[in-house]
Amino acid sequence: MKDDLEKYIKLCMKNDREGQLKIYQLFSPVLYGICLKYMKNEDDAKDVFQEAFVIVFQKINQYKFEGSFEGWLKRIFINKLIETLNKKKKESFFLDVFDPDTDFIEEEELDVLPIEQEKLLEYIRDLPDQYRTVFNLYVFEKMKHKEIADLLKISEGTSKSNLNRAKHILQKRILSIKNFKTA
Repeated sequence: MKDDLEKYIKLCMKNDREGQLKIYQLFSPVLYGICLKYMKNEDDAKDVFQEAFVIVFQKINQYKFEGSFEGWLKRIFINKLIETLNKKKKESFFLDVFDPDTDFIEEEELDVLPIEQEKLLEYIRDLPDQYRTVFNLYVFEKMKHKEIADLLKISEGTSKSNLNRAKHILQKRILSIKNFKTA
């Protein structure tokens, strides 16, 4: 697989359509899934997905065969997603609204019941943009708050606060299902 991937990347570097199709086929499920996590609806997710793949093929010559190719792809997609979310807002996407008096525990675990993946994805999509973005970067991309803060141009405290608020909103929605089902 690794040899084939390298072959396809090199074909893409020559603008070869077959190589581009193979890269698209190999990585589109994962990358489209990322787009769905960050965007509020499927149409927006599809738009960003297509635009990000165009960027991938335009910049593929910058890939140096060091580190994970999938990680390189994800970084392009995440940057495009954040750029798109920023453009959707007239003012700054993230306001630095960290309140030092807010009580939160950075690594707080949610007490949740099992929930269907589609329902959870729906709840994540319903989060306000800033909470959803921080939540996705922290939980799914395994980024640290400093990295998130640098990427989004916010303070670490705002990143932590947004994550905490996202978790509480999700917990409340999930627990409301439990209470509804047991009532």
